[in-house]
Amino acid sequence: MYPEDAKKTFVLKGIGASPGIVTGKAYLYDRLDSLISFYTLSDMALVESEIKRFQNAVAKSEKELLEVKDKLSNIGGIEPSYIMDVHIMILNDGAFINSTIQFIKDMYVNAEWAIRMTVDKYRDIFDKVEDDYLRKRFNDIQYIAQMILRNLSGKKRRSVEELELGKGVIIIAQDLSPADTAQMKFDQVLGFATDVGGKTSHTAIVARSIEIPAVVGLKTLTRMVHTNDEMIVDGTSGVVIINPDPDILRRYEEKRRLEREGKTEYLKYAQLPAVTLDNYRVEIGGNIEFCEEIPTALTNGAEGIGLFRTEYIYINREELPSEEDHLASYRRVVGVEGLAWSTIRTFDLGGDKFFSDSKLSKEMNPQMGLRAIRFCLREVDLFKVQLRAILRTSFFGKTKLLFPMISGIEEIREAKRILNEVKKELEGAKIPIDDDIEIGIMIEVPSAVIVADELAKEADFFSIGTNDLIQYALAIDRINDRVNYLYEPLHPAVLRLIKQVVDVGHSAGIPVAMCGEMAGDPVCTMILLGLELDELSMHPLAIPKVKKIIRGSTLKESKELLTKVMSLRSSVEIRAYVEAFMKERFPHDIPEIDQ
Repeated sequence: MYPEDAKKTFVLKGIGASPGIVTGKAYLYDRLDSLISFYTLSDMALVESEIKRFQNAVAKSEKELLEVKDKLSNIGGIEPSYIMDVHIMILNDGAFINSTIQFIKDMYVNAEWAIRMTVDKYRDIFDKVEDDYLRKRFNDIQYIAQMILRNLSGKKRRSVEELELGKGVIIIAQDLSPADTAQMKFDQVLGFATDVGGKTSHTAIVARSIEIPAVVGLKTLTRMVHTNDEMIVDGTSGVVIINPDPDILRRYEEKRRLEREGKTEYLKYAQLPAVTLDNYRVEIGGNIEFCEEIPTALTNGAEGIGLFRTEYIYINREELPSEEDHLASYRRVVGVEGLAWSTIRTFDLGGDKFFSDSKLSKEMNPQMGLRAIRFCLREVDLFKVQLRAILRTSFFGKTKLLFPMISGIEEIREAKRILNEVKKELEGAKIPIDDDIEIGIMIEVPSAVIVADELAKEADFFSIGTNDLIQYALAIDRINDRVNYLYEPLHPAVLRLIKQVVDVGHSAGIPVAMCGEMAGDPVCTMILLGLELDELSMHPLAIPKVKKIIRGSTLKESKELLTKVMSLRSSVEIRAYVEAFMKERFPHDIPEIDQ
């Protein structure tokens, strides 16, 4: 069984990435063995049959290893043969085999799940070994486990979307890529908790999108948790509790009840307009990644879709999406009753969001590499397929087209030139489109801020993407947990950049939106009011609270707050001042700040 201290209660503090509280069983996710199924066995006869199935898979694995060893011996040299001997020794290790059989017997679970728990037990043991070389021998155990799992399935490994988790689990991982989460059955996932990441990392954004609690940046979580451990994930306060005692469980049940009541209270503001006490109106949009998020966006008061991220249509497909695939996806968003507009961002592939393509090599610094508009302008045929679908969609409802990561005038002009080519092709084919579709530029690169006056001549609107703008302006990797403490939306440089964009946009007569995570932060709401942004677009769950704060504020006091803040010299001073001001002004709506 597990080591004696395995059931000790641990409390870890990370970054609350998606609000809410959930309790459940942990599933330690590893993309190398993410294909493990889970089911329970109803009687002892099935248990004995499952043990036999496991033993047959072990025997088949041993036979394969011996065949490999025989082939390697013909190559010559000691090392290949030695490696095979190590793997065979592990496979024949009575402790490994007996532990797995015992899990099947004791817990009435299938062999795959029992193997996973045995591997977890060995991981815990090896993590305590001080010798680095010996600690890395755990990789050999993982290899053998994978071999047995493949032979249990009797076929090619299945994808994680086929993962059967019963009543649902909390996914525990070092990190989760877009590919990992895009394949998961979200109705079987209660929450996420990861070692790395920040509020704007992929895992955080997806968790908020599907409305499940998540905590990221926990550093050592995967070394402390076992599959099937009882867990609490508090995405509101950024706390994860492993093996909570009954008193802790009761307290968190009460906290969860209070959060539900609070959510109901905020929903009273969801369908009201975002108008200040002195009649300044802000349009409120929702950020989505999946069409399935539309009902949530409407329920929480989104007036339109301020950002529809389109990358997911590309991920985990054997073939590239066709124009009709794109059109079908966009038609589920554009023209939906209750949405006044939908802003579709052209794909921001690249960075950590490449789809599988052997032509795309890994880059040393992918966030500043071939991504977003740069990728589109290089892969023009792919770009045109998407543009055709967006233009066709525009016929069915108010559609805005948004180009990401524009860094200079040449890129927007080239993007518009390609767009005009596509328009002429559609017009020639007599396919109806909206001739007046609005073209927007995403401002997320400092160079775009500097030349915003020139960019404004080419655009119908600006949309500030604070996630990347902050990252590039402050020279930090926002998902690197070693430096994400420097990620500060209220940094004076960031505020000046935003103000410059708004001022330039308004001088040119075009509206300015914000679609980054900063837009949904209630601490920043009055600052953004003072900056006179025309539209705030955020994850839908943030909308009701932001609307409540806007409706309880005035533009006059927001501008006075901004003036005071802009006179302060450091991000520490600004953060402290704004948090104190907002806590006093809206005591029930601003969360307690960790000191």
